[in-house]
Amino acid sequence: MNTPNISIIIPLLNEENSLEELFSGIDKICSEHQYTYEVWFVDDGSTDSSWSIIEKLKAQHPQIHAIKFSRNYGKSQALHAAFERANGEVVITMDADLQDFPEEIPELYDMVKNGNFDIVSGWKKKRFDNVMTKNLPSKLFNAAARKVSGVSLHDFNCGLKAYKKQVVKSIDVYGDMHRYIPVLAANAGFRRITEKEVRHRARPYGSSKFGTERFVRGFLDLITLWFVSRFGGRPMHFFGAAGTLMFIAGFLSALWLGISKLMDIRKGIYGNLIADNPWFYIALTMMIMGTLLFVAGFLGEIIIRTHREHKNYNIDEEI
Repeated sequence: MNTPNISIIIPLLNEENSLEELFSGIDKICSEHQYTYEVWFVDDGSTDSSWSIIEKLKAQHPQIHAIKFSRNYGKSQALHAAFERANGEVVITMDADLQDFPEEIPELYDMVKNGNFDIVSGWKKKRFDNVMTKNLPSKLFNAAARKVSGVSLHDFNCGLKAYKKQVVKSIDVYGDMHRYIPVLAANAGFRRITEKEVRHRARPYGSSKFGTERFVRGFLDLITLWFVSRFGGRPMHFFGAAGTLMFIAGFLSALWLGISKLMDIRKGIYGNLIADNPWFYIALTMMIMGTLLFVAGFLGEIIIRTHREHKNYNIDEEI
């Protein structure tokens, strides 16, 4: 089997009105530039006729491949499934809602293939979204993501991105981490990351599948990513160090209480029991918590070395 120039990955959920128009645009652009290509549609549990339309397109165009999930697992799992199967030299992801332009494909391909970038991320500088519910929260979210991750992109949420094949084969996309694929790639050693300003248009059909709560989840995921990138491979460095410091602090506090009591007895001062002093329980609690944190780090090290789960979705059908 010859390796296609491009693999185009399109996750979707209830996008029956846009699929034929989207593929028609992709086919037109790729044919004009004489690219060999494959398209991977990933139906993330659609309840409309999206899958029937994909089957019809597949019957007419052998370069189409498709995966159907048994239920809605999320965009990250859809990308993960397609990344495992993509064969193109350059992998391009785009949304199915027609807000991304297939006309961007040639330049994205050229920047990865000939510009020697690992990732080219789209930047929708001019957006046709609600300012208060999407644009402003998005700017705040992206500013925080740049600060925490150290990856200088203006639009982490843009679904239009291009990757070297080696990148998508080397990273695991899980949870809601599709927003942070460039960060995951940078942590894996792929640091030639740039962005390209791309056009954006309002969604012509249907409604957005992501509400304002995605920004809350995004910030939580960002904290998780920061922690995992620093301590994910060595949890003992965090939990073990924190647990040891807490245990030592508790032990020294308890020791100070004991020495103070012995000094009082030596002076002939017989007061309350050590257990009557609230500092005794504070010290005891710190020692217990320190021990638990140390054990958590130790168990984390064992889990990392003995088990790693890659697949947490169920494919209902694949064509």
